[in-house]
Amino acid sequence: MAKSDKINFSTPSGFPEFLPSEKRLEVYLLDIIRRVFESYGFTPIETPAVERLEVLQAKGNQGDNIIYGIEPILPPNRQAEKDKSGETGSEARALKFDQTVPFAAYIARHLNELTFPFARYQMDMVFRGERAKDGRFRQFRQCDIDVVARGKLSLLYDAQMPAIITEIFEAINIGDFVIRINNRKILTGFFQSVGVAENQIKACIGIIDNLEKIGETKVKLELEKEGISLEQTEKIIEFIKIDGSVDDVLDKLKHLAQHFPEAEQFNLGVSELETVINGVRDLGVADKRFCIDLSIARGLNYYTGTVYETTLIGHEALGSICSGGRYEELVGMFLGEKMPGVGISIGLTRLISRLLKAGILNTLSATPTQVVVVNMQEDLMPVYLKVSQQLRQAGINVVTNFEKRPLGKQFQAADKQGIQFCVIIGADEAAAQKSSLKDLKSGEQVEVALADLAEEVKRRLV
Repeated sequence: MAKSDKINFSTPSGFPEFLPSEKRLEVYLLDIIRRVFESYGFTPIETPAVERLEVLQAKGNQGDNIIYGIEPILPPNRQAEKDKSGETGSEARALKFDQTVPFAAYIARHLNELTFPFARYQMDMVFRGERAKDGRFRQFRQCDIDVVARGKLSLLYDAQMPAIITEIFEAINIGDFVIRINNRKILTGFFQSVGVAENQIKACIGIIDNLEKIGETKVKLELEKEGISLEQTEKIIEFIKIDGSVDDVLDKLKHLAQHFPEAEQFNLGVSELETVINGVRDLGVADKRFCIDLSIARGLNYYTGTVYETTLIGHEALGSICSGGRYEELVGMFLGEKMPGVGISIGLTRLISRLLKAGILNTLSATPTQVVVVNMQEDLMPVYLKVSQQLRQAGINVVTNFEKRPLGKQFQAADKQGIQFCVIIGADEAAAQKSSLKDLKSGEQVEVALADLAEEVKRRLV
């Protein structure tokens, strides 16, 4: 191949590729997340990476997300088929940008095969055509749970979400975090009470949701562009700044509700929020783990009730590390019936990237191997294979060196990968049914009977 024909094999911008030590960390975190999800009765599903474009864009579900379209690329010898391959209308396809919209379509496709309330989890890849930058990717893994019912869904499902978030992040041990909870009905009702027109409310909620990103001054300017008066803006800013303990904020909201006796949405939102908070406490979530934050809105229009964002204390610049909320119309729009749901999402790829950079998490060793059975001489390979299998049957991860190399080189290779133990068996050891066990961390080497080798390794594993 000529130099000018050299292929650029670097990864496309925004499409991450993990080294083994990073991938092992992801698998470790996935196992923790899966265990917690399943402890609350969520069951796994997987939806296709590709959905019909009209599904992803139905009723404004796309939000601000840039969708990747899918178009066939024909080989040179099949270009005559090009005119026949175009996909338009209902045949146009695209990569999914989140899990929630495809989940809604999944329920519509399998309605008569599922039992409701239906609680599922997914750990799939999603794709967004946003500008790639540090900690922001075009392909990333999301870990989602949602529960959907037909007709009515208890608010206690909303209360479960902070309990699940708490268990996951405490198990990961990432430090102090707080789950910020709100209810969009409260925001909608408040906007109504100060005279914001119905056709302006969604835009205003989207602006409020960007408060942390753009700051108070820009929020005021954006509200002004939407035609919100200075007096209304001041009331809105004052309202979303209400803070204090959970009980303090609830009391303030109840007090305000007395002044808005006809604001049905506001009063309903306050009532729902109190029910959720009581449930969160009944589930044993410590008060330090959650708060009420009236500025939390979640930008996607399909959220209608409870909303959540999780912030790592001391690392607020990382943004939300887990978010979600309740929706009423998302699933039903495909079926023409009321199907409320609530869910949360962890953008795991983004989270890993951010936490590694901040030094909050560390990668694991490049291999799960715990023991290497070194190769002292080729004719002892039957012994090495037998010993390796005995260790595996005892639950120990083992690599057998099939090629004979200098012993020091074999130690070096094991140590480079973070493998702790090497089993050494020469002719004399094999005849005596013994081995030497070398701990590469401490440098210690001990003689162990082959019959006792597995137990000795398990005892010494750290």
